[in-house]
Amino acid sequence: MNSGDIGFMIIAATYVFLMTPGLAFFYGGLSQRKNVLNTIMMSVSLMGLASVMWVLFGYSLSFSGDIGGIIGNLKWFAFNGVSASEAGQYSSLIPNMGFALFQMMFAIITPALITGAVAGRMKFKAIFFFVMLWLIVVYFPMAHMVWGGGFLADIGSIDFAGGNVVHISSGISGLVLAVMLGKRKKSLKQSMIPHNIPFVVLGASLLWFGWFGFNAGSALAADGLALHAFLTTNTSAACAMLSWMIMDIIKEGRPTVVGACTGAVVGLVAITPGAGFVPVWASFIIGLLVSPICYFAVSVLKVKFGYDDALDAFGCHGIGGIWGGIATGLFAKSSINPIAQWDGLVYGEYRLFTAQIISILVTIAVAIVGTLICAGIVRLFTKLRVEEVEENAGLDDSQHGETAYTNL
Repeated sequence: MNSGDIGFMIIAATYVFLMTPGLAFFYGGLSQRKNVLNTIMMSVSLMGLASVMWVLFGYSLSFSGDIGGIIGNLKWFAFNGVSASEAGQYSSLIPNMGFALFQMMFAIITPALITGAVAGRMKFKAIFFFVMLWLIVVYFPMAHMVWGGGFLADIGSIDFAGGNVVHISSGISGLVLAVMLGKRKKSLKQSMIPHNIPFVVLGASLLWFGWFGFNAGSALAADGLALHAFLTTNTSAACAMLSWMIMDIIKEGRPTVVGACTGAVVGLVAITPGAGFVPVWASFIIGLLVSPICYFAVSVLKVKFGYDDALDAFGCHGIGGIWGGIATGLFAKSSINPIAQWDGLVYGEYRLFTAQIISILVTIAVAIVGTLICAGIVRLFTKLRVEEVEENAGLDDSQHGETAYTNL
């Protein structure tokens, strides 16, 4: 093992941990004033819930053993046998515990992404228990299938830092849950007005900062691959930010701060599955194209189909993640990272692209079925949605008895 690599992974894990409070500010700024604390709490509470679940059994179910190519076993229950001094099976340079702690941060932020789709109308009790079940039914199996030696890895699909596991799974689940809940009571236009744009900037900045740990850390070593992933990550985010600004100018006549921040985030989402597989030049294309794709989803598809994806979790993470998985199948090169068995479609090889499409479809299916199961169970003991009077008053007061702005 290498102490430099261990230190690098500790820092990367810390970066990823900071993404969850960053997401809380990002979502909180986009929400209504009367719901900001509830929106933040839906993310912050997962720093406790997901951490406990991961140490008890989440890591073991995701990365130990293999049951049918879908899930692991409980060999490492409560981190029993997870060594802090001996390397694990996923890296010879860092201890098993180092890898487990890094992956724990992914398990924290992924379900937090879902909460953006249901902001302003879902009971806190319901979302808390929904996420508890969702981690077991969707996230742990997806982590195993993609990264833990499961069948999606066996077919040759690749996901460097969580296109399938993190973004598509959460985005699709958010969409399903939003449809089940129905629209917010006030008009969609009124409900979409961000109450605190500086919060949005702060949150997006923390996400961008943390994403360097998210993607570069997925190299699992302080090496050239980590540098490559760092650069492709920043390049895609920068291009996507500029691309969204251009679309704002075309449609609204001027760039918006919220649009620039949103563009950066979708650029980060799109590069995540391919950050350590695609050449730098491809990250320009991935970032430039993801913004118009997601812009279309949030401004056209959402209006046409009438679903209320409150803070565009599906439009940004679901759609952006799908584009990122497809783009990885187009542009990946095995010479950059030999984990990729084949080059992408633009080099004349079709097998990786086919595997990517299969993995995306499987992820969508798992997320849809898993969300229906988890929501169905939660409905057995509580309503999913708050009462209309509570929604009108705001979820900060009705769910937590607190007010963000006491002087207003």
